[in-house]
Amino acid sequence: MISTGDTLPEATLIQMGENGPEEVRLSSKVKGRKVVIFAVPGAFTPTCHSAHVPSFMRTKDQFAAKGVDEIICVSVNDPFVMKAWGEATGATAAGLTMLADPASEFTKAIGMDFDAPPAGLIARSKRYAMLVEDGKVVALNLEESPGACEISAGEGLLAVI
Repeated sequence: MISTGDTLPEATLIQMGENGPEEVRLSSKVKGRKVVIFAVPGAFTPTCHSAHVPSFMRTKDQFAAKGVDEIICVSVNDPFVMKAWGEATGATAAGLTMLADPASEFTKAIGMDFDAPPAGLIARSKRYAMLVEDGKVVALNLEESPGACEISAGEGLLAVI
């Protein structure tokens, strides 16, 4: 599992562009930049929808004041769902970047995958938030339970940076 001090692996995520799905190389997002990446078990799921995304919308300006260039939400969903979710929550309008990891490749590469069959969640991401500077993880807050959103919320990550 990835930890503080590690360098993020190369990964290709997907976002919706003007002409449909577009590949996004994670290295292009983090190289020479200060970026927050937070991940959720699933778009439109209760805690993710009502707590996690809104926490980063509330704290976006505070992160900007600390030099954060971009806040990225990653979920093991398809880019169409991530686009709709960004619009439904107001996250896209607030300036958050919604990236899909549809095959769970990035999530598995950093050791954050889990399964919860009773909830219908297979190959999903654990709930976490990290601060990444020039590709290196400088802070990582991982929730013990996917239903909790405390240390991985915007306020929780702000408290440690």
